[in-house]
Amino acid sequence: MKITILTIFPEMFAPLHLSMLGRAEKAGLLDIREVNIRDYSKNKHHNTDDAPFGGGAGMVMLAQPIVDAIRDVQGEHFKGKRIYLSPRGATLTQQKVEELAKEEELILLCGHYEGVDQRALDLCIDEEISIGDYILTGGELGAMVLVDSVARLVPGVLGCEESAQTESFSSGLLEHPQYTRPREFEGMTVPEPLLNGNHAHIADWQLSESLYITLRRRPEMAQKFLAGKKFTRHQKKVVDAVFERIRKEDEVLSSCGNPDD
Repeated sequence: MKITILTIFPEMFAPLHLSMLGRAEKAGLLDIREVNIRDYSKNKHHNTDDAPFGGGAGMVMLAQPIVDAIRDVQGEHFKGKRIYLSPRGATLTQQKVEELAKEEELILLCGHYEGVDQRALDLCIDEEISIGDYILTGGELGAMVLVDSVARLVPGVLGCEESAQTESFSSGLLEHPQYTRPREFEGMTVPEPLLNGNHAHIADWQLSESLYITLRRRPEMAQKFLAGKKFTRHQKKVVDAVFERIRKEDEVLSSCGNPDD
């Protein structure tokens, strides 16, 4: 997969060339490039922004260098998506990440200042994506989040395809707790089902813990998972046990009352 990032701060993306993504680049699985928008500015001082029409605070990124940069990097036979990282875009979800991971190529535009001249977006952008309901100083961090989440789904990048499918959101539930050596640390031991080597027991424990955590922390996600899932008779017993566990915990909390009352 080829990912091209258009930015006025290309040096910010050095971490994308390290660790797993860096190894994937060396293996030819990923091609991540940063393009400096300033290089395409036709202004004398290569500036990329100007004051907004209609007045207002801040500056707006110029259409010309952005349009020229996108047209240059996409070439004549571009097959993929051109995305603008923007707080007004659709929120990035795991479902959207999985869709983008199927593309041959992505071009990401990082805005800055008060935004981008709308004409550049109308001419060259397929969709706008936001990583959450908050404001950043620019689109660079959002682009890094998108690249990391998409790149890890490219076959071979993780080295273990199961990892990409069983982690939080991909499975429809938040991930169960993880443990490694030693078996005991400061009096706290690894749960017994993980130690006995019985894969069926391990799977039951993982489902139970994932469902419990999701019900407690993201109940809307848990309900969506439960509504769309067909369980075996055995799995149904595991699910029922989780609800019974929560019911008992809630009863205890209720019986304790509020000490401030």
